[in-house]
Amino acid sequence: MLENTAILAPSIEDEDMAHVPVRRARPTEAQAHAAIRTLLAWAGDDPARAGLRDTPARVARAYREWFCGYAQDPVEILARTFDEVAGYHEPVILRDIPIESHCEHHMAAIRGVAHIAYIPNGRVVGISKLARLADAYAKRLQIQERLTAEIGTALQQVLKPKGVAVAINATHDCMTTRGVRKHGGSLVTYHFSGAYEEPEMRERFLRLIG
Repeated sequence: MLENTAILAPSIEDEDMAHVPVRRARPTEAQAHAAIRTLLAWAGDDPARAGLRDTPARVARAYREWFCGYAQDPVEILARTFDEVAGYHEPVILRDIPIESHCEHHMAAIRGVAHIAYIPNGRVVGISKLARLADAYAKRLQIQERLTAEIGTALQQVLKPKGVAVAINATHDCMTTRGVRKHGGSLVTYHFSGAYEEPEMRERFLRLIG
């Protein structure tokens, strides 16, 4: 039997529908455990042996953590703002936010840091909300380019600042543990909107994040 669970749309291809919950049928936990046992057998091991007997339940719990972003609404995260900023109008920058995600092509880990900046337009948001916003999108199956754009687009749409800048620097296990197996390389992606589309502001942001 399938459970109907509200899962947020993982794409911002249609910006107007980017954060609207989508009803999708989610398999039961028993079905998830069965699928994991199938993968263990396909890998060449015996799912019934003592060391693997509890693995399906453990993996299912891990998936709930790794992909909890589907149950989070970025609009709600950014909903509470503060307008008593005493005329502050300089950029607000939160640097070096640790992020962990998984690539949608191999379900391999993506690890790195995000930097988020915006120029207030009369109101600001609590700094912890910026980290939570990054997590809400990172804790989904992703590609880094889309993850970067989703964070920036959500911040621009909800907070309506004068400009937004997002940068992510991350390593991808799908490149280091399989395929070309190249270690030491990292992928850097950017998203700029509003005032940050100006070259001078971009350069200022890049200097400030080091």
